[in-house]
Amino acid sequence: MSIFTIQKVIARQVFDSRANPTVEVDIVLEGGAIGRGTVPSGASKGLYEALELRDGDTSNLGGKSVHKAIQNIQTILAPALIGKDATKQSEIDELMVSLDGTENKSRLGANAILGCSMAVARAAAQQMGLPLFRYLGGANAKIIPVPMVQIIGGGAHAANSIDVQDFLVIPMQAASFEDGFAQVVNVYNATKRVFERHGKPLAIADEGGFWPTAFKTNEEGLQLLTEGILEAGYTPGKEICIALDIASSEFYDKERGTYRFELEDREFTREAFVDLICSWVENYSIISIEDGCSELDWEGSALLTKRLGTKIQLIGDDLFTTRIDRIAKGIELHACNSVLIKMNQIGTITETLDAIEFTKNHGYLPVVSARSGETEDDTIVHLAIASNAGQLKVGSVARTERLVKWNECIRMEQQLGDGAVYPSGALFSRVIHQ
Repeated sequence: MSIFTIQKVIARQVFDSRANPTVEVDIVLEGGAIGRGTVPSGASKGLYEALELRDGDTSNLGGKSVHKAIQNIQTILAPALIGKDATKQSEIDELMVSLDGTENKSRLGANAILGCSMAVARAAAQQMGLPLFRYLGGANAKIIPVPMVQIIGGGAHAANSIDVQDFLVIPMQAASFEDGFAQVVNVYNATKRVFERHGKPLAIADEGGFWPTAFKTNEEGLQLLTEGILEAGYTPGKEICIALDIASSEFYDKERGTYRFELEDREFTREAFVDLICSWVENYSIISIEDGCSELDWEGSALLTKRLGTKIQLIGDDLFTTRIDRIAKGIELHACNSVLIKMNQIGTITETLDAIEFTKNHGYLPVVSARSGETEDDTIVHLAIASNAGQLKVGSVARTERLVKWNECIRMEQQLGDGAVYPSGALFSRVIHQ
């Protein structure tokens, strides 16, 4: 028995940033190290995500309690993990997947499996005395991710007050993560002043961005954000660019094959909706668009990529759900040129790292992402650095569950010192040719 042998597995129900229950797991090793994994949860979920197991008893926390997942950890996963070597991450993850035995982890719950997977990695790294990014990524883990930061939150993150889900910014010319994030904070505070000047209430959406109260159109978000960038003293399209998460699956009509903006009472054919997105790219300093077309509309995603794929980053989230088989289909169909990476969409550390590697090997850009229901866990920061992914999307600059991740990037950049690489806007040249 070694110091890396798993001695104990402890699971509990805790709460995320939306006051919903979630799974937390502690792994205790013989050597005394304790690793903890706290699982996030999404509001806008893809059809092909691994299953987040909840109890469904509406008399208890609206049916969202996770005692079934915790019981699965205690009665099935823990007995299988105790006695295993925590440094054998891929073997442990494969064991848990096999114990579940379903395609989408619906038997044990992806939240149960991921909590254990995260905690195992944390425990092994702590026992070795290494930061998690170094343990997972080895000697070559060095790229500090460029931040993609929400300034205005809409869609499912703001009670569907507008249709578009996220209006974000990306610093394009900063010399370091710390400098780039400071620029984003300047834009956030400037946009706050813009909202005040326009008489907009300063409510906060799920991920810390401003709530889009009394918007007349979705494009108003682009107008206000552009004004905020200018107010902060930056040139849109130069120092700061805009990113959108349209989350179009939320307002796609499968039967009619159309997209509908409820805010504006407008319905679009696939072609008309692609035309609208292209007009936004033409008129605003947009560098990245996520889920421009629905997860069910491969033809739309391919058309959008044909129109914009050499001009901006096009990210698939619901389209791909961090699944290699779906990413491979996107590559085959020339749909998107980037992939959003979410651990809880697939359910283990190993499968997440495999998806990032597959994405990079096929010329697409990975964008590691948090969820709207987040926790104090900063594993995704270390995952992004370990894999040299290059981009990180966490939410806004407000709310502690967001800042705990952004601040960890600053710490890791300082820790790496001269060995840190910050790609800034240069990373987009891999997929676009403006």
